[in-house]
Amino acid sequence: MNDLEMYREQLAICDDKIIDALVERNAIIEKIMAYKEKYGMPILQPAQEAKQQKRLDEKLKENKYREEIQDVFARILRNSKRIQARKLFSYNIVLIGFMGAGKSTIADYLSTMFDMKLVEMDQEISDREEMSIPDIFATYGEEYFRNLETELLRELQTGRNCIISCGGGAALRSENVVEMKKNGRVVLLTASPETIYERVKDGNDRPLLNGNNSVEFIADMMEKRREKYEEAADIVVQTDDKTILQICEELITKLTELDG
Repeated sequence: MNDLEMYREQLAICDDKIIDALVERNAIIEKIMAYKEKYGMPILQPAQEAKQQKRLDEKLKENKYREEIQDVFARILRNSKRIQARKLFSYNIVLIGFMGAGKSTIADYLSTMFDMKLVEMDQEISDREEMSIPDIFATYGEEYFRNLETELLRELQTGRNCIISCGGGAALRSENVVEMKKNGRVVLLTASPETIYERVKDGNDRPLLNGNNSVEFIADMMEKRREKYEEAADIVVQTDDKTILQICEELITKLTELDG
């Protein structure tokens, strides 16, 4: 055996060690998830993730392969998150609720923490139509837009482990609710009219509030929609005076209990 063949053999041995280590690591991830579930511990622990990253940074500080190894570990972390997501959710999570309830914020956080695909329905429809949502309404009418929502919800049923953030009016249409249920679990995020107002008052991308941006108008609209929202929802999570982490932990806990 010449030197080149010896190096290749050593490389193959290293690859085998990496595979065995990754299998062991993934099994440990599943054990951690089971332990957290058994003892009612929080699933999301960003502080622990930050601690692990700090440890890795310190270990690689003077390593000449630091950048390459960091890149590999970033992929390992994403795969760990996917393992967690598959264990927790064998379905899509559909977020509904009034504007300003926190759908986009929570969808983005869950997507990041579990490396789940994120679909912002309004943005997806706007991109496909190459028009803003207000322009779609003005040009083609609400019925046309709702049909686009229904078709997109049907399309998304082919996948799993996806976070779907719906527009505020999506759950008001019965056909949409039927398709949401086929996707997986429907989560209603809600908040008080006062909280909603504080979150949306400075925005200019809410056509429904043009000329009507007040707590009273929001309260009236929310009450008109409340029954349909609640009928569509599998679980309800109040978002007033809670951190993003608290909201997501409550959401995960309620979904886990529902699947029970």
